[in-house]
This record gives sequence, C-alpha cells and structure tokens, in this order.
Amino acid sequence: MALPDVRTRYLFFTGKGGVGKTSLSCATGLALAEAGQRVLIVSTDPASNLDEVLETPLGATPTQVLPGLFALNIDPEAAAAAYRERMVGPYRGILPDAAIRSMEEQFSGGCTVEIAAFDAFAELLGLPARTVDFDHVIFDTAPTGHTLRLLTLPSAWSEFLDTNAGGASCLGPLSGLDKQKDLYAATVAELADPARTTVVLVARPEAAALREAERTRAELAELGVRNQWLAVNGVFVAGSGDAIAGAMSDRHAGALAHIPVGLKALPRSETPFVARGMVGLAALRAALQPVGMAPEACAMPDVALPAGLAPLIDQLAATGHGVVMTMGKGGVGKTSVAAALALSLARRGHKVLLTTTDPAAHLSWTLEQAEPNLRIGRIDPAAEVARHRDDVLARAGADLDPNARAMLEEDLRSPCTEEIAVFHAFARTVEEGRDAFVVLDTAPTGHTILLMDSAEAYHREVLRTRGDMPEAVRQLLPRLRDPDFTRVLIVTLAEATPVHEAERLQADLRRAQIEPFAWVINQSLLASGTVDPVLAARGGYEAPFIRRVGELAMRVALVPWLAEAPVGGAGLAGMVKA
Repeated sequence: MALPDVRTRYLFFTGKGGVGKTSLSCATGLALAEAGQRVLIVSTDPASNLDEVLETPLGATPTQVLPGLFALNIDPEAAAAAYRERMVGPYRGILPDAAIRSMEEQFSGGCTVEIAAFDAFAELLGLPARTVDFDHVIFDTAPTGHTLRLLTLPSAWSEFLDTNAGGASCLGPLSGLDKQKDLYAATVAELADPARTTVVLVARPEAAALREAERTRAELAELGVRNQWLAVNGVFVAGSGDAIAGAMSDRHAGALAHIPVGLKALPRSETPFVARGMVGLAALRAALQPVGMAPEACAMPDVALPAGLAPLIDQLAATGHGVVMTMGKGGVGKTSVAAALALSLARRGHKVLLTTTDPAAHLSWTLEQAEPNLRIGRIDPAAEVARHRDDVLARAGADLDPNARAMLEEDLRSPCTEEIAVFHAFARTVEEGRDAFVVLDTAPTGHTILLMDSAEAYHREVLRTRGDMPEAVRQLLPRLRDPDFTRVLIVTLAEATPVHEAERLQADLRRAQIEPFAWVINQSLLASGTVDPVLAARGGYEAPFIRRVGELAMRVALVPWLAEAPVGGAGLAGMVKA
C-alpha cells in the first residue's frame, strides 16, 4: 500500500465522512510504529470508529495498542456538551426559559462541535510538552478552514463576541474561547509550519470527492497551510470480466484522469481497494503488504436485503402531493436518489418540482429529453448568502470597528449561515407542495430548523426588522413537521462512518420534531450481483450495517451498486427498477 511520505512530526488527515480517514491514519501509524517510531493517533471525529479499527478500547488519555503505537479518542460531542453548559449554565434561573432554549440551540450546531474539538486537541498541538514522548502525532480529522479563519482573526478575542451581533451563527460558540488565545495562536502556527505539520487530503477516486478535496486544499492554502498531500483511497482496478467490476474500474480511472489542477500539483499516494476493508490490526497489516494477497473466501452473509426504491415510491405517490426531502452527508448519493424519485413520480403522471442547493447536481439530473411533468429548479446558495450577508451587515455591522466587522464577515461565511440564508428560499419552494410534489435535495438540518424556530434568534428578529413575516415562512415549520405533508428520507451507505453519521442526523431531526419517513441504503455491493471476488468479498462486510439500519429506521429501501451510472433518464430509472 502506498501511504503518505511522513517527514513531519504532526500529520492531519481530513476529508468527508466515509472516505477512509481513520483507516489511512491507522495504517500510517502502524507502519511508523513497526519501523521503530513512537506514534500517537488522536481522533476528533464525532463518528469515530478508531477503537474498532485498532481493536482497542480507547479513552481521553493515550492507550497502548502495540509497542510504539498509542491512541486516544477526543469525544467532540461530550466536549461540546461541557462547553455549552459552561456558556449557558450561569444564566439558568436568571433568564426566561425561552431565552435559555435559544442559547442552547445556538451552541448545538456543527460549528460548536468543531470549535469544542479544537479546544480539546489544541493542547496536544499547541503545547509540545503534552506529546513529548512521541515522535509523531497523527490527527484523524482536521479543523476546517472556516474554523481556522475564525480562530486567527484578532477580533475573535475582543468584547465584540459578548454582543454577538444579530444574524451571526458561530460567534456564540467562540465567545468562551478568549482565555485560550495564546494556546490557539501556537496551535494555528504549528498547523501552518511546513517543517512541523503535513495535512493529508483524503478522497475516494470519484469526481465529487475530488472536487471537495480541491475546495479544502484551496481554503487551507489561503490560510497559509500549504504542506499538503493528496491520498486517494480505494482505487479499484478490475481483475475479472464482471460487469460491475469493469464499470467501477472505469469510473475510478476516469475520475483520476480529471483531477482538479490544484490537487494534481500535490504529492499523491493511491491506496488500492481492499476486499475486507481496513478494520482490525490484521487487516491493516495485510493492507500494508497487498502484493499477491487474494481476497478471503467468505460465505454470503445471512441478512435479509430490503426492497428497492419502487415500493417506497408507491407509498410516497399515494399522497398525491407534498414535500420529499433527501438528507445525508456528502458522498452518499442523495442527489441521485432525489433525482430518481422525482423522475419516477413524474412518469407516474404527478406534477413534480425537483430542486437542490448542490452546484454539481446537474451532473446527475441530465436528461435526454424533457419530461412533461417534471420541472427542475435550483436554489442558488451564493445568491441567498449574498442577500443575507448584505442585510446583516447593513443592520448589525454599520457601527462596528474594522476588527469586529471582519469577525462578523467571517461568521457569515460559515456553513450555518448558508443554511439560514437559503431558509426563505426553501420556504417558498416548500409551499408548492400544497398541490404538487416537491423533491428537495440538500435540506436544512435539524439544528438549523431549531435555530430558525427560536423566538429569540429568528421569529422576533424577523418581525422586528421586516415588519410582516411572509406566510410561506410562517407556515414552513408546521409543514416540515407534518408527516402527512413532508417525508424525510435519510440516505446512507452500508459502511461504518456513513451509518453512524446518519444515526446522528436522525437524532438531530427528532430534536426538531421531525420523524424520518425512511432510510435509503445506496450503492450496495452485496445487492449488486457482482461475482468479482474482491467486490463480492467487500459486499459481505455490509451485512452488519444493513442490519443496523433496519433497527434504526421505520422503512428501508436499498439501491444496489449499478453498472450504469445514475446519470440521465435511463441511469436514474435503473435505480428504481433495481
């Protein structure tokens, strides 16, 4: 296996959920330890399966896995909960309950989790004495460029945080960090030092994953973090004449032939597709020496496979109208699932509006001919964010000094802000579900829905600044929470990290009083019918995750990995027929 060439003390692995960050960080750590180095692996991933990969129960202090190899888990959810209570606790019994709920929701988003995780691991990076016993420290999951920009702005440590100007989304989570200013400055300096730190961008050999890696590369480079490495994980080369194997091999080769220019300039390693994955020390060792390694013979697992999309679409179509939202992490195929559902409903004679905020969605929605009942739209996040940013800056930024205004402008670049900004556009779109089907790809998260529901953070602010709340906005939350009007589909893959992340998404939606209608397991090799020995062996490892989804979901649909890509009318229709 080709691994990143490690020449720095610190190594960060970053990338979307399910691309293999944990597997590659563990394989790299194992290789270094077996070469005589002392290595500490640190996970800051909320969906961490570091314990499972290393077959060792881990906690918040270093635990020895093997001679020379140690690991620990920072639980960012626990860190965020403790952090949230430090911020909110002093106000309990003083402020009204509604205000306390609003504060708690301000500290419940992904930005809080990420900043709290940064707070937890900063000591490991910013205080070298904490890791003096190790030659290398490997971090599984790096902070995003957005978080680093927030923490490097000088106004992050000003009294401006205490005022949290209206419209901001991440300034609240930052407001308790001022006591750590020197530590964070040292941490960010370590990240940007090419002699000390390497950032490994992990991606699968797929166009969407490589585009995401390129965005991360550019964002980090802009902040001075330029010592980067591209690790392409799971490259498959067909060794049989199997149709599924040939299609996967061709897709991977095509993606690698069109790597974005910025990524192409980075040093790169390619990790081959491994039949059994890389879970467990034996699997890690085997992956390090894959030459001549045949896939293990494995009996087909005893698991009942869920039905495909067609029965689910029957249930959706029975209502005659309403909203269908596909939700899930990047890379699981929710855009393709949304397009397949919309096309099928349209071909059954229903009026359908298919819309998204995904700028690359047209790649999945390209149709050979116009569909008479299907309209395709798009909510432009850039335009909505610009409108929202201009409004907030006009209202809240006019009297700020330059440092404070820079802080507010950075906050308005956050993922939370984008969701808030497109909320009004979603409201207008959802309203069309009264007498047609609206299929929404990339829907607001449960956290955003709750944030919008906060009388303190949203409704009263809208009424105060705009006078009358649009009826579409007034009716949006009741419509999203009405199971007869809105059906939420959670899309996942039959793999550890995507299932863990989808489970957290379901809990988030339930906090927002939205019960998911169904889960869709996408791109299943177990259900694909492949007879390629490598792919069939990998399919066998999907069984426990398919069972887990069955335990979590009211309804489950399963889409096999298909030889024909889900692009165009034929490819999308194939997803439903499979």
